Amino acid sequence: MPDRTTHLVLPGYQNSGPEHWQTRWEAAEPEAFRRVEQADWDHPEQSDWVARVDAAVAAAAAEGPVVLVAHSLGCVTAARWVATAPAERIAAVRGALLVAPADIDTAEVPELVGFRPVALERFPFPTVVVSSTDDPWVSPERAREFARAWGARYVEPGAYGHLNSDSGLGDWPEGRKLLAEL
Repeated sequence: MPDRTTHLVLPGYQNSGPEHWQTRWEAAEPEAFRRVEQADWDHPEQSDWVARVDAAVAAAAAEGPVVLVAHSLGCVTAARWVATAPAERIAAVRGALLVAPADIDTAEVPELVGFRPVALERFPFPTVVVSSTDDPWVSPERAREFARAWGARYVEPGAYGHLNSDSGLGDWPEGRKLLAEL
């Protein structure tokens, strides 16, 4: 039996609702997409979020390769995980799609201060950062800075806000194409 790739879905602050592209991808392929559930979506704790990602990668790695599919604070969590994870866990990850990384270093949201500063270590696997030109959570310049630091390919699809449910992306086929390229 060949190894099966598990796509670990890392939502951001307050989770991804039913119309979010992450949730739609999970619903369309529940055997391939697995959400990393957090204890508290509204009052996130960085150490807890990172530990849950680490545990999810360890569990999924037993089945085959892993790809991270992160949005917003999920991107920031992935970056901190990469900066702190054991080498054997990182070796299980084949790639990462990081969408709309939130610039929590400048966000004035008390619940997110514990995630500062954004980790800027290079990702040791293929990575794509996707960010809109009018994202209220990150400027295009800062998103490009994240991509450079993380060693990622940068994709700017245009003006779509935070690339979430409010962006009207639906199933977001363009995102699926980027994921397939990893």
